[in-house]
Amino acid sequence: MMSPRRAVALRGGEQSLREHLIAAAERLIARRGAGGLTVRDIAREAQVADGVLYNHFADKEELLAYALHAHVRSAEAALTEAPSEAGSGTVEANLRAYLSRALALHAAILPAFAGVVTQPKVLARLAGLPNPMAGGHGLRTELAGYVRGEQRLGRVAGDASAEAVAALVVGVCHDLVLGHLLDPSRPAPEPSPHLIDDLVRTLLRGILPSAP
Repeated sequence: MMSPRRAVALRGGEQSLREHLIAAAERLIARRGAGGLTVRDIAREAQVADGVLYNHFADKEELLAYALHAHVRSAEAALTEAPSEAGSGTVEANLRAYLSRALALHAAILPAFAGVVTQPKVLARLAGLPNPMAGGHGLRTELAGYVRGEQRLGRVAGDASAEAVAALVVGVCHDLVLGHLLDPSRPAPEPSPHLIDDLVRTLLRGILPSAP
């Protein structure tokens, strides 16, 4: 088995051994998901002895949490479109783009989390880390901030709840993705553009009839 020093050397000295282990676990998670990964699997991927992991992490669950966190950040960074800023384009187009982007991100990270629902220790460790999305703010906070920005510009009603808008949009992502996560027999989330259009239209116009 390759020594820890040699493993770091393979990375050109750009990573600490701790970062090297996280990167190795992240690669495995990207290929296989987090379910069923063992300390030996990660050690072999990192080309270190099994016990090296415990010199840098309290347990396997802590390492997996950091690797999942890194995986989500990598998946978000891979998305080509950045969220729109308040005042750009139209509110309708921005909400449609935001929803499409959020759904793509959730779908991208779904396979990695498929085996985590049965690992409460990993989920607890992950919950203790900063939100991996939107620069540590999370998607709901990011979208609520966008809506408030549009309110200041007068493009969104001042009495609209930015938090409610964000909760509804992110809730759609959770419904489609978690539904498949909890029931793998359901098809993976691939919402059609028509569904996204309908969701945004309903969000903007509401469900009550127009005043005569």
